[in-house]
Amino acid sequence: MGKGDFRDICPLLQRFRNFLLGRQHTKALRFSPEVATRSPPLPNLPDGPSHRLFNNYYYSRDGRREVAPPAVINTQNRIGSCESEGAVISKKGVTPGPVYSWD
Repeated sequence: MGKGDFRDICPLLQRFRNFLLGRQHTKALRFSPEVATRSPPLPNLPDGPSHRLFNNYYYSRDGRREVAPPAVINTQNRIGSCESEGAVISKKGVTPGPVYSWD
């Protein structure tokens, strides 16, 4: 079967159908030259932290255990807010509405 041997109507009726549709008609049938191959090329990926066989434990590569609260990198004092130079400002964060305690 060649490229133009797909089951469809004659070219004159194809143009008429496309004119009435207002777009190019796409057939619902799938013919082998238009379908992707069953064996695509394998991806070429670099080795990651979990590719080795030795010393590769689940707890060390579990992303959920890597999550931690954000670390405070820089704290700047406001001018006139603290009398001492080395005082640390501790302000509780603003919550969007009342907090419901589940316990």
